[in-house]
Amino acid sequence: MKRIIHLTLLLLSAAMPATGFAAPNAYEDYIRLYADMAVEQMNTYGIPASITLAQGLLESAAGRSTLAREGNNHFGIKCHKEWTGSTMLRNDDAPDECFRVYSSAADSFRDHSLFLRRKRYAELFDLQPNDYTGWARGLKKCGYATDPNYADRLISIIELYSLYTFDSFDLRQLEEGADFIHRNLLSRHIIRKSRGLHYVVARPGDTYAKIAKELKISKKKLLLYNDVESDGEIKAWEEVYLQPKLEDAPADIATATVGDGESLHSLSQRFGIRLQNLLSLNPEATDAPGTVIRLR
Repeated sequence: MKRIIHLTLLLLSAAMPATGFAAPNAYEDYIRLYADMAVEQMNTYGIPASITLAQGLLESAAGRSTLAREGNNHFGIKCHKEWTGSTMLRNDDAPDECFRVYSSAADSFRDHSLFLRRKRYAELFDLQPNDYTGWARGLKKCGYATDPNYADRLISIIELYSLYTFDSFDLRQLEEGADFIHRNLLSRHIIRKSRGLHYVVARPGDTYAKIAKELKISKKKLLLYNDVESDGEIKAWEEVYLQPKLEDAPADIATATVGDGESLHSLSQRFGIRLQNLLSLNPEATDAPGTVIRLR
């Protein structure tokens, strides 16, 4: 198994620089560091390695989040009543929520697998082991995250970094896979749709100018649609809307909390609501973590 994963990582390393897309080393380093661990969990518990890696990359910001650095919590798993280990408080869906703390990243990966083996996620294990799209959408359906576009973020990460290669161990395919992986990394942003809004998910290092050029859309319009005054690097895995956002959030979501590293603007992107509308609903609100924001 070690030889297979080493070969896969060599292919990924060979492909990434040739694309002209400079993904921050943190994301590539995370994959190299934890791929073995994700595959081990897949072989033991049946969770696709691509899903485990994508969730780890997203939830921990490639190992750079406070939860990951100080609590070895790579998957944003909250305490819940059955947890008896160490804890730490962070702002997430509500202020000062309780999160699990682990003694090592390996413990976090194992607990993530055990967490998904609960009855709540049982239907996921009826999917084919290489159906990362089904798993991503199933996780959102089963309530793993409140983010309405959580599944699309996972899918974007898996496809950008070809993480699905870790779900299969056909040596012939891997040995012939460099060209395929290279083509995949060169592919355009996939246009997605949520609540009637068309958008793409920003990759690490993306700017509005780069996306506007690729999609042949006016940069001025793109900045306007996304409530941005000037071009700059976009937060990785954030939505970039290709049309004006809506006036309010989904009908079933009334409030949201500014999490650590978030802002009113990032909430407006997550829920597809115009920033000015969000500010009108919350005239006294700030970007301070823990602030509860009205969405409707």
